[in-house]
Amino acid sequence: MHRLTAELKRPSELTPAEREAWIAFTDDNAALASPYFRIEFAECCEEVRSDTRIIVGRVGGQVRGFLPLQLGRIGYARPIGGPLGDVHGLIVPPDAESDPRDFLRAAGVPLFEFHSAIGVTQGWREYGRCQDGAWICDVSDGFDAYLETRKMFSPGAMRNYRKRLRRLEAEEGGFAFQLDDASPKNLDSMIRMKRSQYKQTGIFDVFSVGWTQALLAALLRRRSDRFQGQCATLSINNEVVAIHVGMASERQLHYWFPAYNPAFSHVSPGILLLMELIRWSAAEGLAGVDLGPGDYRYKAELGCYQMPLWSGCVMTQSAPTMLRGAAQALAGRAEKLPIGRLGSLPRRALRKADKLASFYAW
Repeated sequence: MHRLTAELKRPSELTPAEREAWIAFTDDNAALASPYFRIEFAECCEEVRSDTRIIVGRVGGQVRGFLPLQLGRIGYARPIGGPLGDVHGLIVPPDAESDPRDFLRAAGVPLFEFHSAIGVTQGWREYGRCQDGAWICDVSDGFDAYLETRKMFSPGAMRNYRKRLRRLEAEEGGFAFQLDDASPKNLDSMIRMKRSQYKQTGIFDVFSVGWTQALLAALLRRRSDRFQGQCATLSINNEVVAIHVGMASERQLHYWFPAYNPAFSHVSPGILLLMELIRWSAAEGLAGVDLGPGDYRYKAELGCYQMPLWSGCVMTQSAPTMLRGAAQALAGRAEKLPIGRLGSLPRRALRKADKLASFYAW
């Protein structure tokens, strides 16, 4: 019986045969509908982060799967896209019996700290510490059918949606929706509004790290029959009041970075823009819109179901051996973190340090 072998490659180093296998696996596996699983996303990550790698797994010389990741400098790996990765997992055929530990061990990766691993595929539950869920808007039967379903389960939300539309029509004369509005000005505006929101709420500013802005710009430049970066806008009286930057595969749109002008909050421009994106997805024949995880009321009201996501850790070495190596590497970099020395910090600060490390590509 052949065992799994693996090698680490940059996305740009994949052979034509490996790329064909990747596309075939995502075409055949309905669980891999997200644009996060498209090879174009991995290529954009490589543009902005030099630690982007793909584990290519083989059995008997035949490609059996891929695991995209960021290979950190202190000795362990995280999912591709780092903290911006809302969903990830093994890219394998739908009937494959795959264990992520086999891929990591064969590639010599000692530890993989994961979040939002797709729970409907095999292998992740064994290593998971906690479970979350991404809210999915099912538009496979069209936008009208989606609205009828939401009227049944979220009647109040649908009434509010119609009320906002009437108010906007009466007060402002309606709105204009534009999908492909990826000008540098709109991207900069979204980032500026989002950074203001992060500051007001005390959430870590993901755009304070250079590669995150560069990644969005790279994604907006990419377009193929299986992937597209998107910058959508909603305008009132020729003024852009809401912006969304995200991406879509040929099967699913991922709702990612929305922002809106607070001066227009009385008509909820962010929700109106989201509804237009859902309408567009249905018209284009996509199966769904992934709103991502999070305990937000609008996600529960507009989402049709939750896709399970697991967070946890996979180790391929003994804990003492792995921790000694990681501790030595961490000691040399600890004082570079913007929160000071680690030795005297409480557990909450250590969790912050780990999050910062993932942003700063350790």
